[in-house]
Amino acid sequence: MPIVTIQQFPRPLEQKRELARRITEAFVEVYGTKEEAVQVFFSEIDGEGWAKGGVMGCDKTDK
Repeated sequence: MPIVTIQQFPRPLEQKRELARRITEAFVEVYGTKEEAVQVFFSEIDGEGWAKGGVMGCDKTDK
């Protein structure tokens, strides 16, 4: 069973639905797997949950 984990900044539900649908379609087409076997997990990270170059995302000014 394919499992896809996506780590991203928060996105609207409709965008996540569309992405999950397209990822599922790709696995069905390329791997020949059944739709119900494909799992997509979204892990959303806000500005307090990441840092780059030692600076927290919530403190960055060039977002």
